[in-house]
Amino acid sequence: MRHVHIHVTGIVQGVGMRPFVYREAMAHGICGWVLNAGDGVHIEAHASVEALDDFVAALSKHAPAAARVEHVAVADLKPDTWDADDEQGFRIVASQDQTAHTTLISPDIATCDDCLRELFDPADRRYHYPFINCTNCGPRFTIIRSLPYDRAATSMDCFPMCPECAAEYGNPLDRRFHAQPDACFDCGPHITWREAAGDMGLEGSGATPAVGSTRETSDAIIDRCVELLASGGIVAIKGLGGFHLACNAANEQAVVELRRRKRRSNKPLAVMVRSLADVERLCHVDDAERGVLAGSIRPIVLLRRRVVDNDTYGAPNAPELAPSVAHDLPELGVMLPYTPLQHLLLAAAASHDMHALVMTSGNLSEEPIETDDALAWEHLVAAGIADALLGNDRAILSRYDDSVARVVDGTVMPVRRARGYAPQPLSLPALDGAAPCVLACGPQQKATIALTREGTNGEATCFVSQHIGDVENGETFDAWNAARTRLEDLFDLTPAALACDLHPSYLSSQWAREQARKCNLPLVEVQHHHAHIASVMAEAIAAGQFTTDARVLGIAFDGTGAGTDGTIWGGEFLVAGLADFERVAHLRTWALPGGAASVRDARRNAFALLSELGLLEHPGVAGLLGTLDERTRSITATMIERNINSPRTSSMGRLFDAAAAVLGICGQATYEGEPAIELEAAAWRALGGKTVRLDGNHTGAFMSTDGSPILNPQPLIEALLDGIEAGAPADRLALDFHVAIARSSARIARKICAREGLDTVALSGGVFMNRLLLQLLTHELKDAGLAVLVPHAVPVNDGCIAYGQAAIARARLAQTARVGCFASLRAAVSQA
Repeated sequence: MRHVHIHVTGIVQGVGMRPFVYREAMAHGICGWVLNAGDGVHIEAHASVEALDDFVAALSKHAPAAARVEHVAVADLKPDTWDADDEQGFRIVASQDQTAHTTLISPDIATCDDCLRELFDPADRRYHYPFINCTNCGPRFTIIRSLPYDRAATSMDCFPMCPECAAEYGNPLDRRFHAQPDACFDCGPHITWREAAGDMGLEGSGATPAVGSTRETSDAIIDRCVELLASGGIVAIKGLGGFHLACNAANEQAVVELRRRKRRSNKPLAVMVRSLADVERLCHVDDAERGVLAGSIRPIVLLRRRVVDNDTYGAPNAPELAPSVAHDLPELGVMLPYTPLQHLLLAAAASHDMHALVMTSGNLSEEPIETDDALAWEHLVAAGIADALLGNDRAILSRYDDSVARVVDGTVMPVRRARGYAPQPLSLPALDGAAPCVLACGPQQKATIALTREGTNGEATCFVSQHIGDVENGETFDAWNAARTRLEDLFDLTPAALACDLHPSYLSSQWAREQARKCNLPLVEVQHHHAHIASVMAEAIAAGQFTTDARVLGIAFDGTGAGTDGTIWGGEFLVAGLADFERVAHLRTWALPGGAASVRDARRNAFALLSELGLLEHPGVAGLLGTLDERTRSITATMIERNINSPRTSSMGRLFDAAAAVLGICGQATYEGEPAIELEAAAWRALGGKTVRLDGNHTGAFMSTDGSPILNPQPLIEALLDGIEAGAPADRLALDFHVAIARSSARIARKICAREGLDTVALSGGVFMNRLLLQLLTHELKDAGLAVLVPHAVPVNDGCIAYGQAAIARARLAQTARVGCFASLRAAVSQA
């Protein structure tokens, strides 16, 4: 017989690990116990050597689907430490919190098939219960207060279980054994309803919310919600990580009104449909996309829309969508229901002939989503954005937006990493001398934060927060701070060093500089585009594709990033390692009159670019100039000439914006990146569904370099103007522009790699959100014999910056530590 202690680490909290261990122990004849602790799951086991070997193997091989077992450590116990009582069977003991909080917590999980069957089974006691869950699904991270993960440490602590739920919770053979959010109509949370208009015929309506404390009252609330949506109303609906604003996606008037109230004039809206079949009638869906849509995370997935007769979207029997949902963009953001309430709503909506709902974040544009019912009423309903509020009495403890993902060439790429993904830790390269914990403060836009933790086995992990938003106002900065303290407290992480963007004005960077000064901590300031490339490198190195001293050619194309020379970068070719980089080529700079004003008004940006290229007299410019009044042209020209608030930029994002304005496709941005997004949509229309591997007829015009490291866009812009003068369709010219950028970039990348002895190119930056450009450039680089890296775990946009900052800071601090050790050694040798 053998007596052992087993320590299981990974995502083992809130995923049914203890009941799983209990069942495996019983099946293998193991005596002992299992408990949750802050550092994972602990087991003491007593059995034959053979039985223990099989049991330990099963812990990894047969773990619950939502678990992620990273390490199973087995240590023999001395006979005198073994309690004879533990030889009488196997039991689950109370959780302990004496250990360090190093375990991982499952993100929230979409409703499982078993719970879904019960939800719609009239014979089941949880029939139509909006909070049905089990150990295989339901809320996790958004309701947890502290570790270890037990009901008392969640926002379910105020809901004592009824006898029936308690019996399930305590039965090791039940699917709800130790399911912490377990509940029913008799003992759990309930939905609530309140309308701005007052009484709706529901008891308790008006100033006091109606409560769905029984199936009948709960169903009545859902029916009223659907009735209001069907009549063109807008409802704030509480989800797992915050509120949605919902309306009938087929009702053009309702969609336009939602846009007006939310101050979101053109940015595409996501829709929720009931089934995968409905998705496939709206969009093209491949196997990889199908897996993401219907998996346990249920993000919004950006899909290629079905096009009928060039101007109609969707198959003939597809759910109807109002034109203003996504306008004429070729992609549509679609998601399937992931909570019981959403399943009930979509089922009820179908009875009113509604088959798609707009489900957008419950906030004003650029502000954090609402999570609290009282504040949601004040900010969303009383403020006139929504007509009613469908809330509940279960508190949300962590704010989480919906995640967004897309599939490019068979690879799943996150666009916004939030619910369902964060804060699952990402791997980082093992480094000697790395700081025990680095806090990376992230960028200004699409902000996240990252905290690192060094493992005892040499492995390092990085907790990247959920998407926070643009940290440009007090509300979002408060959300940034809340996400930071949440991760620090939950995982017992105390930063020993800080990393931030080198931009002088970012709120997160200003906070980092002040904190470093106040706490006397090392601060690593990171160039924005190096962080982009380092995020791709760190992911590849951690996966074993490279060594930590590897170098790649990084192509970083985005809109804005502070350069080391005082200009705004964004069209960069960097020879990069983890710790450092060299800027070896970049797009030619031009003045950006008014800075942010030219970002919003792409016509001013285009005017400035054409002015510097000497092309303002070209006949093809007439259309652009006709959209600018004489006063605006005069002021813009004066600002450029006198260098008044006209920072210089090498931004590829701004070049795309300028092209969109020159072609008359989109001259002013109502949301970030709109001109470039519309330019891509035009190129896809010209492509007409053909493969992106283009033939020789799509040559375009190359950006010239003349042997210098500067990419001059003059030939490219001049070709666009020639095309306009010749009467070529704008869509075709947009496609030519994409081809030219891809082939010009691949040509210079090939030359740099040959000169530097490199064989790998890493792509990152918000411009690569452009699916067409990403596919074109990837194909061009691969055809040139170069390996191409794109991110898989973090977004290609600024959502990757914090992870990249963390990787760079660790590498630089480890490098400094090694240099310090060598210096100490040299001093010791010298003294000797």
